[in-house]
Amino acid sequence: MPKHPKMKEKKLFVISLGGSIIIPEPQKISISFLKKFKKLVLGFLKRGYRFVIVAGGGKISRLYQKAAKEIISVPDEDLDWLGIHATRLNAQLLRTIFRQEACPVVLDDPFKKVDISKYRIIIASGWRPGFSTDLDAVLLAKRLGAGKIINLTNTPYVYDRDVAKYKSAKPFKYISWDDYIKLAGDRWFPGLSLPFDPIASRLARRNKKEVIIAKGTDLKNLKNLLEGKKFKGTVIS
Repeated sequence: MPKHPKMKEKKLFVISLGGSIIIPEPQKISISFLKKFKKLVLGFLKRGYRFVIVAGGGKISRLYQKAAKEIISVPDEDLDWLGIHATRLNAQLLRTIFRQEACPVVLDDPFKKVDISKYRIIIASGWRPGFSTDLDAVLLAKRLGAGKIINLTNTPYVYDRDVAKYKSAKPFKYISWDDYIKLAGDRWFPGLSLPFDPIASRLARRNKKEVIIAKGTDLKNLKNLLEGKKFKGTVIS
């Protein structure tokens, strides 16, 4: 299992929270997960940590995209906008849950002026067409000086092939950006489901950012990760 050095107090973490973790089914918000996630985050706030949490669109965005495509021929830009607004709805939910600790405005532009020192939690959403919220997470990490991005997804690792199709798929505990980009390809399109999107991956490689892929629903594992203990997941660097 990967292990990190001890984290310093007041460390800033950028967490990309997959929309399918928040809403596992189109008509089912995971209240149980959100309660436990809030409790975990509040515990770390008491220890001096700060968080930027970027909400994904997940299944709800793909539901809207699918509906639109069944009615008319939709360009990718409009499909992306549907996904972006789904992320904004999810982000507003998170902001409401953390209303006493978070910046009162969802950061819908990674370059929007915000005083990170004033708030212990910043909630962010999708920005503009052409990439996923993964890129927003990288841009925010670059801007705010966070070296690592924690990407919470439905799968615990990056695999050498699609684990949903191939039971023999092998997980990576560590993988370089060059090797990951070879696996992920270089094309983004709305609804693409990858551990980390190709556009964001190239930017992370260029800026020497480390991304950790871990299963979002395993909060004990997330706690270990934040504390610098052994955890299950893939480190991309």
